[in-house]
Amino acid sequence: SLALGQQYSSLGSQPILCGSIPGLVPKQLRFCRNYIEIMPSVAEGVKLGIQECQHQFRGRRWNCTTIDDSLAIFGPCPPGSVPAATRESAFVHAIASAGVAFAVTRSCAEGTSTICGCDSHHKGPPGDGWKWGGCSEDADFGVLVSREFADARENRPDARSAMNRHNNEAGRTTILDHMHLKCKCHGLSGSCEVKTCWWAQPDFRAIGDYLKDKYDSASEMVVEKHRESRGWVETLRAKYALFKPPTERDLVYYENSPNFCEPNPETGSFGTRDRTCNVTSHGIDGCDLLCCGRGHNTRTEKRKEKCHCIFHWCCYVSCQECTRVYDVHTCK
Repeated sequence: SLALGQQYSSLGSQPILCGSIPGLVPKQLRFCRNYIEIMPSVAEGVKLGIQECQHQFRGRRWNCTTIDDSLAIFGPCPPGSVPAATRESAFVHAIASAGVAFAVTRSCAEGTSTICGCDSHHKGPPGDGWKWGGCSEDADFGVLVSREFADARENRPDARSAMNRHNNEAGRTTILDHMHLKCKCHGLSGSCEVKTCWWAQPDFRAIGDYLKDKYDSASEMVVEKHRESRGWVETLRAKYALFKPPTERDLVYYENSPNFCEPNPETGSFGTRDRTCNVTSHGIDGCDLLCCGRGHNTRTEKRKEKCHCIFHWCCYVSCQECTRVYDVHTCK
């Protein structure tokens, strides 16, 4: 599963002692010691994934707050920190694994590590009107790091490990699928006499948007048990034969999600009491649905904002400060 104690949420800015990180399995501990240089990037990637999770689910009953910044791929989950084998858990694993691959890839391209760097494979013949240049990002290395570290915990012969491995890989594949050419023009007065291009990752928001779509269309599975030489092994099979079976790019789950209306530590639900809701929306972020029919409270809130801004030639903007009153609606 995915968990990292709150005391390690700032790993990206502090020296890392592998032995001090709780819950590492032996393979992860060896990886940490052998690749200590990139461990801050691994930690930063997990944090990036969780922040993206909280953005994508900001208007939903489950809004990723149960995992906060403490969720990672470093150790066993605290009870209730992640919904069980639900589509929410599928998204968390995918976005965290993608975050690790993304952050490690970016760190390598920035030259912060001596064990990785730019991608030398994308140096083939130039395209029409451009040539290779800059530093192509080596996403294959970032994906390898994410696979080696995140999947080290998922070696059990049970259904949850199979589910986690699949969703971890779906997240990483998203990074590879979204690589694209990024180009820069060179020449006098901004002309494009020479254009150099390199292989680059997208903004991580694009990864989050894509995986959120995959969350909405995730495939429900059923657990099957098989007797093998090593004992009983659990595998996953698509529940509905009439539907197209999931590909490696799809998210999978095999337990239904709770409604997340009430607090329940066993399901990872904080409930929706005191959540801010949108009184004009008829969607899941609206007060009717988000508050689960309990109704909502309304209070006024004063906020200081910049106003009456004027652009002065040349070149600055001056603003006044205004106090505005807003209605804030929260679930009962």
